[in-house]
Amino acid sequence: MLDKVQASPVIVKPGDSPILYQEAWTEKTIALNAPAPLKARLFANENPFGPSDKAKKAIMEALPTSYQYPFRSMPDLTKKIADFEGIKEENILMASGSSPLLMAAALYYSKPGGNIITGDPSYEDLPTKATRMGEKWVKVPLTADYKLDLVAMEKAIDENTGLVYVCNPNNPTATVVDTAQLKAFVERVSKRVPVFVDEAYIDYLPDPQGTTLIPMANSMPNIIVARTFSKLYGFAGLRLGYVVTQPDIIKKLSLYTEASMSITATTLQAAIATYQDREYLDAALKKTVTSKEFLYEVLKKEGYTYIPSSANFVLFPIKMEGKQFTEEMMKRGVGVRFWKFNNQEWCRISIGRMDEMEAFATAFKEIS
Repeated sequence: MLDKVQASPVIVKPGDSPILYQEAWTEKTIALNAPAPLKARLFANENPFGPSDKAKKAIMEALPTSYQYPFRSMPDLTKKIADFEGIKEENILMASGSSPLLMAAALYYSKPGGNIITGDPSYEDLPTKATRMGEKWVKVPLTADYKLDLVAMEKAIDENTGLVYVCNPNNPTATVVDTAQLKAFVERVSKRVPVFVDEAYIDYLPDPQGTTLIPMANSMPNIIVARTFSKLYGFAGLRLGYVVTQPDIIKKLSLYTEASMSITATTLQAAIATYQDREYLDAALKKTVTSKEFLYEVLKKEGYTYIPSSANFVLFPIKMEGKQFTEEMMKRGVGVRFWKFNNQEWCRISIGRMDEMEAFATAFKEIS
């Protein structure tokens, strides 16, 4: 049985950077210190099956004219997204991955003495940056089943709250909240403060279209929904993401990011060629599920529990100190990440190819 999470919110004040984002063991640090080559790169939640052949072909075809600014490609991709989602093109802001857009939101919504509310643990990029702008970070513990506690997050809102950040599916727990409850939460809360919903992993859900809050962001104020091509599309290194929100918010966020001018011509053409390519996406998703089920069996055989995953990674409690665990795995050519919360050490393992999962299994059995 997994233990219940802590009950009290944690407030991180500006200047508390040593405890933020586990800075000594971010994906970047692990990659820079990893032996070459790794047998299994399972620390960054990437899609090891991508990008698709169509994306690669489009990149090659775009190279001869890549000396030109891709002014015409951006509207083509924006229209594709708008048509599929049934939204207005003017409600889409694109950038080189979702990271610049998270930064823009952190810059715009942060103010000295203000606060940002998130789950705990959750994705720390935006709130970490907000604390550097003078914002307090109110970290609300998860529920007993490791999901975002929407009730507690709403109660934490006060007159100084500048933004509520919701990562769904959540990272690092890979859990997802009930869609109806989330929509009701966002509708209520957005009347008081802006809500930023990060849907980076939504493509791994059985029904992304029935789960997404993009329609709400398209029609209602104070709601921002972020998407990225870095996960199921396999664009982590190509860099492409976007937000859907109202035009007035787009104008404000645009003051803090280069947005579309930061996206390469090759990336744009790859995205245009592969957007909603169900044949490729479904195949990548199927392989991800196969690898995940293999991982579940490995953990169970070794006597470990895990949090059931709705994304392309799994979080499970480990029986040694997290840094030691990741170092021992790295010695065996397997890169993973660790977390510590609720008085427990955890490993977050990204779902890789079957050869990578088998390499993990071999290394894990040696130290488990």
